[in-house]
Amino acid sequence: MDINLPGFIPALLPVVLSPGASFTLAMNSALSGGRRGLASTLTGTALGIYTHALLIGLGITSLLVASPWLFGLLKIAGTLYLLWLGGQLIWSGINAETLTFGRSGPVVSVKAAYLANVLNPKAILFYLTVVSQFAGKQGEFSHYLILASVHIVIMVLWLTLASRVLLRSAVNRDTRLLKKIIDVGGGLALVLFALFSAFS
Repeated sequence: MDINLPGFIPALLPVVLSPGASFTLAMNSALSGGRRGLASTLTGTALGIYTHALLIGLGITSLLVASPWLFGLLKIAGTLYLLWLGGQLIWSGINAETLTFGRSGPVVSVKAAYLANVLNPKAILFYLTVVSQFAGKQGEFSHYLILASVHIVIMVLWLTLASRVLLRSAVNRDTRLLKKIIDVGGGLALVLFALFSAFS
């Protein structure tokens, strides 16, 4: 077994800890729906990560990237989806009402979090270029699943911790204003993330 877990974790940490689509969606869902909201976002993101592991393990990702027009089409679809999702968050923030934590407001669905992860060209390239380096010479399917599981565990721990800090800091604050800031800021972050991905 030539999988390189000790090397994978330091390579993974900057990706997991940096604010991106998953972070933005998780914070929005935690603020709107508490643990239930966070759980739906984490579930969708985890399923997306396993999908990337499955696609690279079966060799489909390398075929996709080898076809410039097909990868370009996926990049456009991912960009449009993130722009739409960002727009939804901005609209939600503009129309925000006072929240009762864990019981009010729409949360990001499992499907929305899944699509945000699967259609993200950076996630595809991360699994193809970075994760494949740590899966061993043979690149066995099970190795990709192990690496994806490690990715999910670290992602869940980080987003759970970050959301708890957010929710604790929100106690005794104007939840309507906080919701506006999180939603509009998160929506703008998704729009910028989508545009950056499209033009990079």
